[in-house]
Amino acid sequence: MSGRSKTLYSHPFSRAYWRDACREIRDVRMLVFAALMLALRLALKTVKIPIGPSLNINVQFFVTALGAMVCGPVLAAFSGVLSDTLGYLIAPSGVYFPGFILTEAAGGLVFALVLYRAKLTPGRVILSRFCVNFFVNIILQTPIMVLYYRVAMGKGYAWFDLPRIVKNLMLFPFESVLLILFLGAAVPALSRLGMTGSGAEKMKINGQVILQLAGLTLLSAGAVQLYFYWMRDKFLDKLPESLLASPAVGIALAAAGAVCAAVAFGLRKR
Repeated sequence: MSGRSKTLYSHPFSRAYWRDACREIRDVRMLVFAALMLALRLALKTVKIPIGPSLNINVQFFVTALGAMVCGPVLAAFSGVLSDTLGYLIAPSGVYFPGFILTEAAGGLVFALVLYRAKLTPGRVILSRFCVNFFVNIILQTPIMVLYYRVAMGKGYAWFDLPRIVKNLMLFPFESVLLILFLGAAVPALSRLGMTGSGAEKMKINGQVILQLAGLTLLSAGAVQLYFYWMRDKFLDKLPESLLASPAVGIALAAAGAVCAAVAFGLRKR
């Protein structure tokens, strides 16, 4: 990795981390790689892996994660802006709404904050996918969808769209496992080319990884049920009464998730 720092960071909250991320903009190889990842993102926008009735995994996120891990948060966010804009110009669908740029940029940014210049582990990959599914696809996307339907289409949109929530929670474990396998195969080749300093020696699916997946899935499901209970007056005619009668279900799911996460953490320390 001649001419480039090989420093790995345990977190993105340092001046050196962001200095290295900004330097990637001046690196010709990084710009070429980012352009290649952008082209692949545009090509793969409509490519999906079917895993069940009306349930598909869009493979575009593999390229998004890889590009963010190699190029860093600055280039990843900028690539997200270009991906949304160029994607609409190439294949227009519906009404163009600039708000969707934010979710595209946020997805790449989150992947970069967790994976860029970091020691690559299954735990980090799982965390990155969880943050994208929960905080970007559910939390951030909701007000954008509400604004889109109101401004562009003159319609209302539910602040809590149950099918989208369930889809993201159900796909999270599958997407995480596939992303671990994908990055585990791609990183060694990129390391030999000097594109990343992250290793992939421990990228294996084991009991600890399964517990991490289960813990985050249960925690997110518990949080969703507790929200339904909190806003139960709005969901009385839309959801089963058992989900709205008591917060016990959400608390139990969250507690089970915390136990799984604690056990996984204990296994990692051994």
